[in-house]
Amino acid sequence: MSQETQPQKPLYRVSFSRITGQDDNGQDVLSRPVEIGAAWKRKGDKQGAVVSLDIIPTELIDRKGVLFLVPLKDNPASA
Repeated sequence: MSQETQPQKPLYRVSFSRITGQDDNGQDVLSRPVEIGAAWKRKGDKQGAVVSLDIIPTELIDRKGVLFLVPLKDNPASA
């Protein structure tokens, strides 16, 4: 089976955490991350990844949350 006919797995999971407050040191306190999408390798020999979001958090507009890219454990690029 050729590389192109195999189903492609994402490089990263995209998660979002809301900022729920600040701790005693002034650092942001984050909620539990929620998976909202994935980042996929670009086709051919192009560098980078394409991010596909299932949910777009409205808190991102006001900078009231953060995105995380978490590599898949079985992804050779994350080693």
